[in-house]
Parts: sequence; structure tokens; C-alpha cells
Amino acid sequence: MFQTHSKSRQQAEIAFSRAQSQFFARNNCVDAVDVLVRTREEKTLRLREARLAKELQDRAGATAILFAKNATTN
Repeated sequence: MFQTHSKSRQQAEIAFSRAQSQFFARNNCVDAVDVLVRTREEKTLRLREARLAKELQDRAGATAILFAKNATTN
């Protein structure tokens, strides 16, 4: 069941195969970039949450110190 195709058909098949390969390669690159972007956004969110928690803790500590100073001076 060996089929022979015309030269133009063979050229079209080769061109299609190349275009398809480029399409899939481009999709793989886009997927890789999407993973990097998602990872960066997750890290940024994690760091922001940690920074806000630390700032809240620092403010609470500073407030406690101020209350303690006011209590000793009054």
C-alpha cells in the first residue's frame, strides 16, 4: 500500500509539516513563558504577604512600646 504523490503534493506536505512544527514550537515557548510568569507572580504575592505581616508585627510592637512608655510616665 505504498502511495506515490505528485511533486507538488509532496512539497505541500513538507511545507505543512514545517509550519506545524513551528506552530508547536511556538506554543511550547508560550507555555514556558506562562509558567515563568505564573511562578514570578506567586513569588511576588508570597513576598508581599510576608512583608505586610512583618510590617503589621512591627507596628504592633511599636504601639506596645509607646503604650508602655506612656504608662510609666503617667
